[in-house]
Amino acid sequence: MTFVRRWFLSIAGAALVLPATVRIPNAQPSLAGPRLTQLLKADLTRQNQTVQETVVNLLEMAPGTSAPWHMHPGAQEIVFVFDGALIVEVDNEAPKQVDAGAVALIPAEIPHLVRNEDAQTPARALVTHSRSDKEKPFVITLKMSR
Repeated sequence: MTFVRRWFLSIAGAALVLPATVRIPNAQPSLAGPRLTQLLKADLTRQNQTVQETVVNLLEMAPGTSAPWHMHPGAQEIVFVFDGALIVEVDNEAPKQVDAGAVALIPAEIPHLVRNEDAQTPARALVTHSRSDKEKPFVITLKMSR
């Protein structure tokens, strides 16, 4: 009978202690947890510091393709490339290559285009527009020659 009581107390003690020891490793801060990395912080340009709408798009560009010259009335554009590389050309500025992990900021009301000059590698980017006036058209295609 004494043996059974000791065995029972050992099992009961283990049942109380084991859950606590399992939680100890979980109480440590996780090194693999979420990480927030700021990619861009900039004041709005040409929008009177107001935003009525934010539009986020996934841009996928096949090798050797280009968007036409265009502009976004009342909308600043942020291009974050996460695959491949893109050339961002803004009117009256030198073209800028934006590699994976980099960001381009395009002011509102400015003609621009984006192209993938690589002949073999597609490019993907997250494109965010901060619109100051939802009543204006989202995009206007322009006829410009370069």
